[in-house]
Amino acid sequence: MIRRPWALPLNPLYWAGLRGENALRLVGVLRTRRLAWPVISVGSISAGGAGKTPVVIALVKLLHAHGRSVDVLSRGYGRQSSEVVRVQPEVPDATNRFGDEPVLIATSTGAPVWAGSDRHAAGLAAERAASRPGIHLLDDGFQHGQLARDFDVVLLTAEDLDDALLPAGNLREPFTALARANALVIREEERATTEPRIRRFLRPGTPIWFIRRTMEVPGLSGAPELLAFAGIARPQNFVEMLKACGLRVIDSVAFPDHHRYIAADMRRLAQRLQSSGAQGFITTEKDAVKITPELRAELEAAAPVRIAQLRVEFADSSRVLADLEARCP
Repeated sequence: MIRRPWALPLNPLYWAGLRGENALRLVGVLRTRRLAWPVISVGSISAGGAGKTPVVIALVKLLHAHGRSVDVLSRGYGRQSSEVVRVQPEVPDATNRFGDEPVLIATSTGAPVWAGSDRHAAGLAAERAASRPGIHLLDDGFQHGQLARDFDVVLLTAEDLDDALLPAGNLREPFTALARANALVIREEERATTEPRIRRFLRPGTPIWFIRRTMEVPGLSGAPELLAFAGIARPQNFVEMLKACGLRVIDSVAFPDHHRYIAADMRRLAQRLQSSGAQGFITTEKDAVKITPELRAELEAAAPVRIAQLRVEFADSSRVLADLEARCP
């Protein structure tokens, strides 16, 4: 899929840069540092929208349920600072201070989440603050060569299969990069179309974990006509999933990924609601954590706001645990 045809002449430059960085790391010019605890990375070869955050949350909950101590290391995309800090989701303006995804992970799991552009430094801070040894989950870490990993979990979607390399498409790396994966994650409903096409890029014996995704909308009664809005990498996928759940989405508004909401956005949404005839708003958990109580009150003055909760579970959680514990005892 050529998303940006004008950028095609730049693709060879991007590819050359990738190979150059890998070569420098192999010869030791660029350093890879290691932490004391095992590091499990959750990443993808696409530049967004693969669903990494729900999988990170699912892994944290799975490991917690089996007695493992877990923290999450995140860059905190879009945050106002690059310093290493522990995420405090309850403080005012949390998403601007820590990033939307770190706040969502911390809120959903209760696990310590550390944000910082230097993930090695974040890991050291997490180890110093912990009362007992545990496991680091590195959020969006497949291309993060500065930190050594013990296990690379890589997500792949059916949409990725026909995409092109950046900048003309959204692929950060070619499919041959999947040879570095220790486990591949595929959506169960995409298994038939995805698994046969991707197996040849994996090392022999690499496990494939299948995930089931469900959408829950607490507090929604009846069948109101809804206006969906989202600031995520693939907003149309959100709308399609809502419709697949039987919700009556009659209009939608897409904002840029990691969008910071302001009062003007609330006014725009209220006007769009009125012109569309919708009876309520629906958005994602990732968007909801960025909407302050004051902004939400402004939106609620126009119509009720519902939060769609995307839940991920592994089709075979015992297999996932066995694969992880084989490398991260």
